[in-house]
Amino acid sequence: MTVLPPRALDAGLTGWRGVSHRLVWVEVAGILVTAIGAAVVGVVLLLIIPTPVAGQVVLAIDVALTVVRLVIAPRRVRSIGWILRDDDLVVRRGILLSRLVAVPYGRMQLVDVNRGPVARLLGLAELRLVTAAASSDVTLPGLPEPEAAGLRDALVARAEERRVGL
Repeated sequence: MTVLPPRALDAGLTGWRGVSHRLVWVEVAGILVTAIGAAVVGVVLLLIIPTPVAGQVVLAIDVALTVVRLVIAPRRVRSIGWILRDDDLVVRRGILLSRLVAVPYGRMQLVDVNRGPVARLLGLAELRLVTAAASSDVTLPGLPEPEAAGLRDALVARAEERRVGL
């Protein structure tokens, strides 16, 4: 796995493919579950602490962070992309902390398709790539299920070709 510098985005990589826009709903569901959990903590603090300031602070921070995360969610989804090149799969993601990762086909050990409950309702899946490196778990969320299965099969075939050539 190679982590490319951010300028590599402008280095002639064309043909980027994005993920499904329906991934926004998966993100929104995750944000709301987190917000509800933090709200429960805030309410409990309001009930058990004699001065309600701690609970009010938790609730205010929860609301502010939830609003910011909900506003940013569509942009975060649009920032996720991937491209198949001759020797590797390149995955990009992130707005503020952008990450561009190239995973050589010959280094892939596991290509896995996962579907959470909300993603499954929307017909989406997540492709997970594992290599021998400890910190190389690369995920590509928000792919339509048929596309994820097809990409998994293509990556497995290319990885097998590369390993035979070693």
